[in-house]
Amino acid sequence: MSTDNTAGDTTSRGKQVRPIRTLLVDDHALLREGMRSLLEREEVVEVVGEAGSHDAALAEVNACRPDVVVVDLKLSAGTEYEGLRLIKDIAQRHPEVAALVLTTFLDDDLVVRAVRAGARGYVVKDVDTTELVRAIQAVSTGGSAFDPRSAAVVLRTVSGEAEATETLSDREREVLRLLADGMSNKRIGETLYISESTVKFHIRNIIRKLGVSKRTDAVYIASKRGLI
Repeated sequence: MSTDNTAGDTTSRGKQVRPIRTLLVDDHALLREGMRSLLEREEVVEVVGEAGSHDAALAEVNACRPDVVVVDLKLSAGTEYEGLRLIKDIAQRHPEVAALVLTTFLDDDLVVRAVRAGARGYVVKDVDTTELVRAIQAVSTGGSAFDPRSAAVVLRTVSGEAEATETLSDREREVLRLLADGMSNKRIGETLYISESTVKFHIRNIIRKLGVSKRTDAVYIASKRGLI
């Protein structure tokens, strides 16, 4: 993660570079306060607002006009990751605002979903302040910022999608179509006259080739790419 902007940089005309206007979105007030305290020591970043929920964050984006929104994925006590919905809404309503995920969750599926929602970066909360600032700088200038673990997930997914059309066998496509119909492994085996263990083998290969972590995501990706 890198960027050419540094605190106190000037242009060739001697003009001071404006700090990156940053909005913090996390449902834990203490974490937001701690993050603000750390970032406010950095001249290159200006924290212009905070929010703890989807609706409050959108209101702050409208009011503060940040350059970057640092978003935690888990913004409520529910099971859904409200941060994903927020990222998608920001991308649709404010495409000039960059979303950077800062979360405790490092899951292949979540990284991919965040990127598809519009996130320009994904880092976990054990990142140090220097790396976080670099990530903010990178996404603010139109770049991307992923720590090594999330970058590996994105690379695997991109590689898997690029090769999916070539590597899925006819049998795997048949299994995918039946998965899309909601069939169980047992029912797929009966339909194709193969054992349930063979069905599981095909599903594992499909998931690997499509670069996803769940069978439901395999069906979704395959459908989007016209594979079924």
